[in-house]
Amino acid sequence: MSKKLKPSFQGEAEERKFWEAHDSTDYVDWNKAERVRLPNLKPSSVSISLRLPVSLLERIKVAANKRDMPYQSLIKAWLAEKLDRQ
Repeated sequence: MSKKLKPSFQGEAEERKFWEAHDSTDYVDWNKAERVRLPNLKPSSVSISLRLPVSLLERIKVAANKRDMPYQSLIKAWLAEKLDRQ
C-alpha cells in the first residue's frame, strides 16, 4: 500500500487533533524507521509540597551531607530505589 503525503498544519493544536483521529501507519513507513538516541534530554519534573516533621528532615539532611549530595536529590534517589524494588 502506498503512503499518503504527510499533511501540513497551521499549529500544534491542529496537528494534535489530526493525529488523534488518524493512524500514523498511513503516512509513515515504520519499516524504514531508525532508532535515535537523545542523550541530553532531561525528564520533566513537577514541584510538590511535602510536609515532613522537622526531626525527619534534619535526619535526611545529615544523611545527604554524609553522601555529599543535596537532600532533595537524596529523597528522589531513595524514592526511586524503593519503587524499583517493587
